Amino acid sequence: MSNVLLVFIICFSLIDLFIYVQLSVAHPQVAARLEEKIEAIDEEMASTTDVAERKRLRAERKVPRRLHKQAADFAARKRRYEEHMAIFGTRNSYSKTDRDATFMRMKEDHMKNGQLKPGYNVQIATEGQYTLAYDVYPNPTDMKTLIPFLDEVETFLDLPAHIVADAGYGSQPNYTDILERRGRLPLIPHTMYRKEQKKKWREDPFNIANWAYDGETDTFTCPDGRRLPFSHESQRTDRDGFTRDFRVYECESCDGCPFRELCTKAEPGRHRQVSVNGAWEEQKHMMRTLLSDEKTGALYARRKTDVEPVFGYLKANLGFTRFSVRGKQRVKRELGFALMAVNLRKFIAKGIGGSAKKGSGHRKSVTGPLFLLKSSKAG
Repeated sequence: MSNVLLVFIICFSLIDLFIYVQLSVAHPQVAARLEEKIEAIDEEMASTTDVAERKRLRAERKVPRRLHKQAADFAARKRRYEEHMAIFGTRNSYSKTDRDATFMRMKEDHMKNGQLKPGYNVQIATEGQYTLAYDVYPNPTDMKTLIPFLDEVETFLDLPAHIVADAGYGSQPNYTDILERRGRLPLIPHTMYRKEQKKKWREDPFNIANWAYDGETDTFTCPDGRRLPFSHESQRTDRDGFTRDFRVYECESCDGCPFRELCTKAEPGRHRQVSVNGAWEEQKHMMRTLLSDEKTGALYARRKTDVEPVFGYLKANLGFTRFSVRGKQRVKRELGFALMAVNLRKFIAKGIGGSAKKGSGHRKSVTGPLFLLKSSKAG
């Protein structure tokens, strides 16, 4: 029994040392101590001619030599991983052949398997089908590109009264930035805007948006008639540092509720909680009002006929579906030449005298209040 216990103790000691080496590869002292241990054993072996003693010393040297080799390997790996992480930045991937590019799912997926390809997220601002500004970003989604793109645009253009974009840009940080920081009016539907128009959404009894709310008592009422009074406030901060404030409501009791399985996934003994972001709800209500208004709704409706033709001509007529250079700055310059060609073509098609040719789709003015955003991924 004592021999077995001794074996276990030795094994656990080696495991602890192995883990210590892995966790301490950043400290040169670990490798130095292992080297000292190995040198001491080598000197002891050189000073003796006893066969049994030399055999014992070789066995003793085996573990520190292996750990020293692993420590060196871990240190090299750590340096390599740190280099990769520095290249990643805030991204989750990058291409080894173009470190500025990020792997994205492209719209042109001929194999229909959702394959990932290195590319850039192209952002353009247009008015009257003319491209006023453009930039490329490594973000696969549009939502996080709006604020830096508007910053880029403001370096050489004054922003118009309305910022128009599709639902891919609708988020609380973007609305807050446009309204409070820039003093402009966003015409951007939130991501659930289309879904909220459907009958299934409006008639879903377990959707909190359809629950009765009493402002005097600050209480929601669930489909079973049970009250959800205000419980507490909470905050959540995302990876980009944006903080959202929530008011949390909790059901007084979900015990015996016939709709429990349909209403909540909370464990037995716990009750349904709902979190309400008041600022976000106000912003969504504002967007619904603006998009349903005749004037601002018409401005938003012009987005499709203003910004989509730019990419349509760029891809279909010019055959510009991928970049031929690598690196963000080179890609941006190549895109600039392509968009310049599209603008010149539109200007020529419009006619020197200003009269638009039939079917050209050009407007006589390119200085209206509309400001449109669109993204397209290209590799």
